[in-house]
Amino acid sequence: MNLLTQNAKLKKTSLENKMRVFNFSLPAYKTKDKKTVCPFAKDCIKYCYAQKGNYKYPAVIKGLNKRYELSKTKDFVPMMNATIILERPTHIRIHDSGDFYSVEYLNKWVEIANSNKDVVFYAYTKSIPFFKGCINIPTNLKIIFSEGSKKDNLINTLKDRHARIFKSKELLAAAGYINASNNDLNAITSNKKVGLVYH
Repeated sequence: MNLLTQNAKLKKTSLENKMRVFNFSLPAYKTKDKKTVCPFAKDCIKYCYAQKGNYKYPAVIKGLNKRYELSKTKDFVPMMNATIILERPTHIRIHDSGDFYSVEYLNKWVEIANSNKDVVFYAYTKSIPFFKGCINIPTNLKIIFSEGSKKDNLINTLKDRHARIFKSKELLAAAGYINASNNDLNAITSNKKVGLVYH
């Protein structure tokens, strides 16, 4: 089982930025056993791209569920650290599908980030309450709060890095958001207003 993979967008991003950008994926919203992976999902459920296309193939579904089961074990952190040494990523996007489903699971990624300071980790998340608590997030772990959650009221759009979906790139630009639709690393620039065009 490959813990780190590259979807088409991340392959394109890697080439454009001359970086090695990989992702770690979990099942979108629920596992095949109906366990909730995205506990704060709301509006996104109806248009989630990670429940379409390649994500629907049986082999992909099986792999996503295996990663979820592994993520709950004590072996997850050492296995991820070993994979990072092998793959030599510059950036890791945590969850191109799925989300932080518990504080315990989030803490595993905090441990991984602390053990790999030369790698930039980043994640879009709707699990905002987990981050608004007392967790110390490493500087090399960049979090983007995604609008459309059950807890959007916790997002301070003036201070928090956050993502908003727009109907067109023109509307996105007019609102002062940076377009991360094609170049994934635009999500972690100095502009904390991250825009995505609905597709």
